[in-house]
Amino acid sequence: MARLLGVSRQGYYAWKDRGPSRRRREDAELAEKIRGHHERSHGTYGAPRILADPRELDGLCVGRKRVARLMRQAGPAGVHRRTGRASLTARTGGPSQPPT
Repeated sequence: MARLLGVSRQGYYAWKDRGPSRRRREDAELAEKIRGHHERSHGTYGAPRILADPRELDGLCVGRKRVARLMRQAGPAGVHRRTGRASLTARTGGPSQPPT
């Protein structure tokens, strides 16, 4: 396998047996905190609003793109606002009746 990848045998096994990097461990911890903040917001907060929680509540220095990437990978997503207004006409296709 090492010959196929073009690396030394010792280097291949050193890489294979190595644990996750510090950044990957920090990302896993941050993803758990993000998931908790998202659940406490009843699933409505997206990345911009979730970003403020680790900064203010946990005292972490976290970037917007990192939070967005972790949310994309972990799955939680914010709820989109509704656009437009409710129609005041009847939905049956006929003319609406004025209130009496």
